[in-house]
Amino acid sequence: MERQLRVLIADDQALMRTGFRMIVESEPDMTVVAEAHDGVSAVSLAQEHRPDVVLMDIRMPKMDGIAATRQLAGPDAPTPTAVLVLTTFDLDEYVYAALRAGASGFLLKDEPVDQLIHALRVVAEGDALLAPAVTRRLIQEFTRRPDPSHAPGALAVLTRRELEVLTLMAKGLSNAEIAQELVLGQTTVKTHVSRVLLKLNLRDRVQAVVLAYEQGLVRANS
Repeated sequence: MERQLRVLIADDQALMRTGFRMIVESEPDMTVVAEAHDGVSAVSLAQEHRPDVVLMDIRMPKMDGIAATRQLAGPDAPTPTAVLVLTTFDLDEYVYAALRAGASGFLLKDEPVDQLIHALRVVAEGDALLAPAVTRRLIQEFTRRPDPSHAPGALAVLTRRELEVLTLMAKGLSNAEIAQELVLGQTTVKTHVSRVLLKLNLRDRVQAVVLAYEQGLVRANS
């Protein structure tokens, strides 16, 4: 029997949790292992059930989704858990805070069902995903407030080919599209992406894209 993708739903609205459960469990290879109505219980239940992905609301009582994400996926988390943040609030500050806290993805609650399912699969596989509607403003927010740990010239450690791969990543191309653009095998591209993340000490593609914009490798209007 194929292993199921295990999801924990954290949202303070029972109706939203029910809706998300129905969506998730409509997929034969997905199951909901627990539901949390606040951030404190989200952290506790995630530590108990060890889901593949936590579907995290932002505005919740006792502890908000940002703080809960930081405990589950941040740099001090003993066993990091993938977190996909969902919110009705399309605000830059929430995007910024959620990703800085360690979230692997950010989607608005009005995204199509298939986009949510796709996001769960992507995040569970260890990749990162952002709603297309917020990506450009996210980048603009980060570049206005650069991370002080990213010193000027940080990209100097990359080879010419790795810079090419990072540039295409920052423009939103998938590994398959990068492979086609550079006439490389997808396995080779995946290796280059891994080396970029390792050399720059970055967690995932989202952080790599942000750094590319911060360093001026690509521009928001390019």
